[in-house]
Amino acid sequence: MSYGFNVMDFGAKGDGLTDDTAAIQAAIDFVFKRGGGKIYFPFTQRGYRIASPAMEEVNGKPTRSQLVIPAGTANIQLEGEMPCRFLYSYQVRPVDSPYGTTRFHALPGDHENPRLFTSTTIFSDWEAPEEHDPNARPYSILSTPEGTSCRGKFSSSQVTLTNLEFAVPMRRDKMYPTQSAVNLQNVSRVHVMDCQFCLLESVGDAVLGAELQENPCHTVGLMMAGDQNDNNVIRNVAVQGFKYGLVIGEHVIADYVYVRNCEEGIVLHDCSHISMINHVVAQHNRCIITTTRGMLFGHRPGPCNLVVGTVNYEPGHGHRPVISRLVYGVYDPEKRLRGSLKWHQPGGDHNFPILCSDNFKVEMY
Repeated sequence: MSYGFNVMDFGAKGDGLTDDTAAIQAAIDFVFKRGGGKIYFPFTQRGYRIASPAMEEVNGKPTRSQLVIPAGTANIQLEGEMPCRFLYSYQVRPVDSPYGTTRFHALPGDHENPRLFTSTTIFSDWEAPEEHDPNARPYSILSTPEGTSCRGKFSSSQVTLTNLEFAVPMRRDKMYPTQSAVNLQNVSRVHVMDCQFCLLESVGDAVLGAELQENPCHTVGLMMAGDQNDNNVIRNVAVQGFKYGLVIGEHVIADYVYVRNCEEGIVLHDCSHISMINHVVAQHNRCIITTTRGMLFGHRPGPCNLVVGTVNYEPGHGHRPVISRLVYGVYDPEKRLRGSLKWHQPGGDHNFPILCSDNFKVEMY
């Protein structure tokens, strides 16, 4: 089939009610066994529900994900039919807001008021355990098992994600997610294009007086390949609502990155070889660019060579959630960053607070 292998041919329903975990995993396993290829997700308004618990291990290797791309050399692509639509609510608009009051979205499966997705969405409604150890492997919707190759402990050669939204639940009793979206740290070559990694609901409810809170769980929207990877490409990618939005290392080339409502938007662990980001749009993040402090998800802290073309940002001051108000544009207390960044703020006090060494040149655009 020229368009790839359709997940619905393996039993996926995409009705927002059926647990599609086993069907999607069957499609992944089939394509893997044939040596690689594309797995195609037709657009459905209700989305593909992933309800099965994460697997702690696969073949004795740490995994902690609901869907698993097996270890091996197969080149796997997951592609959605509908181009991703970004810009979900990133602030809790008050009840008298002319733009409309922010309310929780209804979960798929609520027959009286079903949520209808506008992107090809793979969503989890499994309640992941809380994990407070920053060096522990995060629970995620999709990952590959830990391997043995290089410092990144790679097990898979190449994974590509295109036109897909991965959404995790925000626990209303906690007001933060306990699960991460996608973990590709054990893939040596990662390509992610036109994808979003986000919360299943908006970041608060003005009527209920609820808003996103500081997260004791070390969740991440998208984790790219670990140290000593080969090739990492990001194009038109958005992350929202996680403790860490995008975690990257070396050899990353990113065209357009959108980060919102993250405690740390873009986090670097080791970039001995330079990484480059053309443009970042950052709306209401506590920190926009940061470096790790100690070990994080098994990544060693190292020198970080980074060039960021432009950062266009909104600080979120005076808005809710409070946790999303800007504290640092660049936060590198260990002074490991080298490179440059230009920033632009369209209004306000034109302040971009930084904590980094003189080796990282920061200037206003």
